[in-house]
Amino acid sequence: MKKFETSKPFFRGEEMEWEIVDNGIKRKIMGYDDKIMLVHVLFEKGAIGSTHEHYHSQVSYVGSGVFDITIDGVTQKLKKGDSFYVPPNTLHGALCIEAGELIDVFSPIREDFM
Repeated sequence: MKKFETSKPFFRGEEMEWEIVDNGIKRKIMGYDDKIMLVHVLFEKGAIGSTHEHYHSQVSYVGSGVFDITIDGVTQKLKKGDSFYVPPNTLHGALCIEAGELIDVFSPIREDFM
């Protein structure tokens, strides 16, 4: 695995630029080192986080909105205050029912986001 520098210790969200990920989805990388990464993701209503898998563990918190989250073929509707865990190499995806945000934590770092 490629080694990345550790991020700076403090981030001010308003000083960071959004990266367009897909139609109706944008993200900000909020902090990282080689072992962990925090990502803030905004979804517009109807946006789809396509089904995919990766070797990282993922824990996500629903900061706002409503999402249909599918993990390993099981779908649940999650809203503000809910969270979910995705084991490594497990198919998962999201459909945004009401515009909202997810706070994603990955371990190890998502090199493909850098």
